[in-house]
Amino acid sequence: MKLFTSLMFAACVASPALSAFAQEAKPAAPASAAVELAKADKPDVVKGEASFTSACVACHGPEGNSVVPVNPKLAQQHPEYLLKQLQEFKAGKRANPVMSGMAATLSEADMKNIVYWLNSRTAKPGFAKDRVLVSLGESIFRGGIADRQVPACAGCHSPNGAGIPAQFPRLSGQHADYAVAQLTAFRDGVRKNSAQMTQVAAKMNDREIRAVADYVAGLH
Repeated sequence: MKLFTSLMFAACVASPALSAFAQEAKPAAPASAAVELAKADKPDVVKGEASFTSACVACHGPEGNSVVPVNPKLAQQHPEYLLKQLQEFKAGKRANPVMSGMAATLSEADMKNIVYWLNSRTAKPGFAKDRVLVSLGESIFRGGIADRQVPACAGCHSPNGAGIPAQFPRLSGQHADYAVAQLTAFRDGVRKNSAQMTQVAAKMNDREIRAVADYVAGLH
Protein backbone atom coordinates (compact mmCIF):
# COMPACT_ATOMS: atom_id res chain seq x y z
CA MET A 1 0.00 0.00 0.00
CA LYS A 2 2.78 2.40 0.92
CA LEU A 3 4.55 1.55 -2.34
CA PHE A 4 1.34 2.24 -4.36
CA THR A 5 0.84 5.62 -2.65
CA SER A 6 4.45 6.61 -3.28
CA LEU A 7 4.15 5.65 -6.94
CA MET A 8 0.95 7.69 -7.36
CA PHE A 9 2.56 10.73 -5.75
CA ALA A 10 5.58 10.40 -8.01
CA ALA A 11 3.33 10.11 -11.06
CA CYS A 12 1.50 13.33 -10.19
CA VAL A 13 4.75 15.20 -9.76
CA ALA A 14 6.17 13.76 -12.96
CA SER A 15 3.04 14.39 -15.06
CA PRO A 16 1.86 18.04 -15.28
CA ALA A 17 -1.30 16.88 -17.06
CA LEU A 18 -2.23 14.52 -14.25
CA SER A 19 -1.41 17.20 -11.68
CA ALA A 20 -3.60 19.71 -13.50
CA PHE A 21 -6.44 17.18 -13.65
CA ALA A 22 -6.18 16.68 -9.91
CA GLN A 23 -6.44 20.45 -9.38
CA GLU A 24 -9.41 20.78 -11.72
CA ALA A 25 -11.17 17.91 -10.07
CA LYS A 26 -11.01 19.69 -6.71
CA PRO A 27 -14.46 21.22 -6.10
CA ALA A 28 -14.52 25.04 -6.04
CA ALA A 29 -15.78 26.82 -2.95
CA PRO A 30 -19.45 27.81 -3.55
CA ALA A 31 -20.09 31.56 -3.97
CA SER A 32 -22.23 33.15 -1.31
CA ALA A 33 -25.70 33.71 -2.73
CA ALA A 34 -26.38 36.35 -0.10
CA VAL A 35 -23.29 38.34 -1.09
CA GLU A 36 -24.17 38.17 -4.77
CA LEU A 37 -27.74 39.24 -4.08
CA ALA A 38 -26.53 42.15 -1.95
CA LYS A 39 -24.29 43.31 -4.79
CA ALA A 40 -27.15 43.08 -7.27
CA ASP A 41 -29.50 45.04 -5.01
CA LYS A 42 -27.01 47.72 -3.99
CA PRO A 43 -28.18 51.12 -5.29
CA ASP A 44 -25.95 53.00 -7.72
CA VAL A 45 -26.05 56.58 -6.43
CA VAL A 46 -24.05 57.85 -9.41
CA LYS A 47 -26.79 56.65 -11.72
CA GLY A 48 -29.32 57.98 -9.23
CA GLU A 49 -27.89 61.47 -9.48
CA ALA A 50 -27.92 61.29 -13.27
CA SER A 51 -31.56 60.16 -13.34
CA PHE A 52 -32.61 62.82 -10.86
CA THR A 53 -30.80 65.56 -12.79
CA SER A 54 -32.42 64.57 -16.08
CA ALA A 55 -35.96 63.99 -14.84
CA CYS A 56 -36.60 65.45 -11.37
CA VAL A 57 -34.50 68.54 -10.79
CA ALA A 58 -36.90 70.93 -12.54
CA CYS A 59 -39.56 70.38 -9.88
CA HIS A 60 -37.57 69.26 -6.85
CA GLY A 61 -34.54 71.52 -7.19
CA PRO A 62 -30.79 70.97 -7.14
CA GLU A 63 -29.74 68.34 -4.59
CA GLY A 64 -33.42 67.67 -3.90
CA ASN A 65 -34.02 71.03 -2.22
CA SER A 66 -37.08 72.36 -3.98
CA VAL A 67 -37.41 76.13 -4.20
CA VAL A 68 -41.06 75.88 -5.28
CA PRO A 69 -43.28 75.77 -2.15
CA VAL A 70 -45.86 73.42 -3.68
CA ASN A 71 -43.19 70.85 -4.56
CA PRO A 72 -41.65 68.89 -1.69
CA LYS A 73 -38.05 68.92 -0.58
CA LEU A 74 -36.72 65.40 -1.05
CA ALA A 75 -33.14 65.76 0.19
CA GLN A 76 -32.29 63.62 3.22
CA GLN A 77 -35.64 61.85 3.07
CA HIS A 78 -35.74 58.20 4.11
CA PRO A 79 -35.16 56.07 0.99
CA GLU A 80 -37.70 53.45 2.05
CA TYR A 81 -40.42 56.10 2.25
CA LEU A 82 -39.52 57.66 -1.10
CA LEU A 83 -39.35 54.27 -2.78
CA LYS A 84 -42.82 53.42 -1.49
CA GLN A 85 -44.22 56.69 -2.87
CA LEU A 86 -42.67 56.15 -6.30
CA GLN A 87 -43.98 52.58 -6.41
CA GLU A 88 -47.46 53.78 -5.48
CA PHE A 89 -47.41 56.60 -8.03
CA LYS A 90 -46.51 54.02 -10.67
CA ALA A 91 -49.18 51.59 -9.48
CA GLY A 92 -51.86 54.28 -9.25
CA LYS A 93 -52.27 53.93 -5.48
CA ARG A 94 -51.26 57.59 -5.05
CA ALA A 95 -52.88 59.93 -7.53
CA ASN A 96 -50.84 62.67 -9.19
CA PRO A 97 -50.81 63.04 -12.98
CA VAL A 98 -47.28 64.45 -13.14
CA MET A 99 -45.68 62.00 -10.74
CA SER A 100 -47.59 59.01 -12.10
CA GLY A 101 -46.25 59.81 -15.55
CA MET A 102 -42.70 60.24 -14.29
CA ALA A 103 -42.76 57.07 -12.18
CA ALA A 104 -44.14 55.04 -15.09
CA THR A 105 -40.82 55.48 -16.92
CA LEU A 106 -38.70 54.26 -13.98
CA SER A 107 -37.62 50.70 -13.30
CA GLU A 108 -37.30 49.41 -9.74
CA ALA A 109 -33.52 49.83 -9.99
CA ASP A 110 -33.94 53.43 -11.23
CA MET A 111 -36.15 54.22 -8.25
CA LYS A 112 -33.69 52.75 -5.75
CA ASN A 113 -30.79 54.63 -7.31
CA ILE A 114 -32.64 57.94 -7.11
CA VAL A 115 -33.99 57.60 -3.57
CA TYR A 116 -30.69 56.50 -2.07
CA TRP A 117 -28.92 59.39 -3.78
CA LEU A 118 -31.51 61.81 -2.39
CA ASN A 119 -31.03 60.38 1.09
CA SER A 120 -27.33 61.23 0.83
CA ARG A 121 -28.07 64.91 0.16
CA THR A 122 -28.47 67.48 2.96
CA ALA A 123 -31.85 69.15 3.36
CA LYS A 124 -31.82 72.91 3.60
CA PRO A 125 -33.62 74.29 6.67
CA GLY A 126 -36.90 76.13 6.32
CA PHE A 127 -38.68 78.61 8.53
CA ALA A 128 -42.13 79.32 9.95
CA LYS A 129 -43.97 82.39 8.66
CA ASP A 130 -47.04 82.87 10.83
CA ARG A 131 -46.20 83.83 14.42
CA VAL A 132 -49.82 83.57 15.48
CA LEU A 133 -50.29 80.04 14.21
CA VAL A 134 -46.87 78.59 14.97
CA SER A 135 -47.55 78.17 18.69
CA LEU A 136 -50.75 76.25 17.91
CA GLY A 137 -48.80 74.14 15.45
CA GLU A 138 -46.18 73.33 18.06
CA SER A 139 -48.87 72.35 20.54
CA ILE A 140 -50.48 69.93 18.08
CA PHE A 141 -47.18 68.55 16.82
CA ARG A 142 -45.93 67.82 20.33
CA GLY A 143 -49.15 67.07 22.20
CA GLY A 144 -51.89 66.37 19.66
CA ILE A 145 -55.52 67.45 20.13
CA ALA A 146 -56.80 65.57 23.16
CA ASP A 147 -60.53 66.26 22.87
CA ARG A 148 -60.60 64.83 19.30
CA GLN A 149 -58.09 62.07 19.90
CA VAL A 150 -55.58 63.48 17.44
CA PRO A 151 -52.18 62.00 18.35
CA ALA A 152 -49.03 64.06 18.62
CA CYS A 153 -47.22 64.24 15.29
CA ALA A 154 -43.93 63.84 17.15
CA GLY A 155 -44.92 60.30 18.11
CA CYS A 156 -44.39 59.12 14.53
CA HIS A 157 -42.26 61.86 13.00
CA SER A 158 -40.01 62.37 16.06
CA PRO A 159 -39.71 65.58 18.14
CA ASN A 160 -37.29 67.20 15.70
CA GLY A 161 -39.21 66.11 12.61
CA ALA A 162 -36.55 63.64 11.48
CA GLY A 163 -39.09 60.84 11.14
CA ILE A 164 -38.52 57.14 11.66
CA PRO A 165 -36.68 55.36 8.83
CA ALA A 166 -38.71 52.87 6.78
CA GLN A 167 -41.93 53.92 8.50
CA PHE A 168 -42.56 57.65 8.78
CA PRO A 169 -41.12 60.44 6.61
CA ARG A 170 -38.86 63.27 7.57
CA LEU A 171 -40.89 66.51 7.93
CA SER A 172 -38.29 68.92 9.26
CA GLY A 173 -37.99 72.01 7.05
CA GLN A 174 -40.63 70.86 4.56
CA HIS A 175 -42.47 73.61 2.67
CA ALA A 176 -45.62 74.62 4.54
CA ASP A 177 -47.61 74.90 1.29
CA TYR A 178 -46.81 71.31 0.39
CA ALA A 179 -47.59 70.03 3.90
CA VAL A 180 -50.96 71.85 3.88
CA ALA A 181 -51.82 70.32 0.50
CA GLN A 182 -51.00 66.79 1.66
CA LEU A 183 -52.83 67.02 4.98
CA THR A 184 -55.87 68.45 3.20
CA ALA A 185 -55.70 65.70 0.58
CA PHE A 186 -55.61 63.05 3.31
CA ARG A 187 -58.53 64.68 5.11
CA ASP A 188 -60.65 65.00 1.98
CA GLY A 189 -59.93 61.49 0.74
CA VAL A 190 -57.98 62.64 -2.30
CA ARG A 191 -54.78 61.01 -1.08
CA LYS A 192 -55.50 57.46 0.03
CA ASN A 193 -52.17 55.71 0.47
CA SER A 194 -51.99 55.99 4.27
CA ALA A 195 -54.98 54.96 6.36
CA GLN A 196 -53.28 56.30 9.47
CA MET A 197 -52.81 59.79 8.04
CA THR A 198 -56.35 59.79 6.66
CA GLN A 199 -57.72 59.11 10.14
CA VAL A 200 -55.56 61.80 11.74
CA ALA A 201 -56.23 64.52 9.16
CA ALA A 202 -59.97 63.80 9.17
CA LYS A 203 -60.16 65.27 12.68
CA MET A 204 -58.31 68.51 11.87
CA ASN A 205 -59.72 71.80 10.58
CA ASP A 206 -58.07 74.14 8.09
CA ARG A 207 -56.55 76.37 10.76
CA GLU A 208 -54.98 73.44 12.59
CA ILE A 209 -53.58 72.02 9.37
CA ARG A 210 -52.00 75.36 8.47
CA ALA A 211 -50.60 75.70 11.99
CA VAL A 212 -48.92 72.29 11.96
CA ALA A 213 -47.55 72.84 8.45
CA ASP A 214 -46.08 76.21 9.41
CA TYR A 215 -44.50 74.81 12.54
CA VAL A 216 -43.00 71.89 10.63
CA ALA A 217 -41.47 74.26 8.06
CA GLY A 218 -39.32 75.83 10.76
CA LEU A 219 -38.57 72.64 12.64
CA HIS A 220 -34.98 71.45 12.90
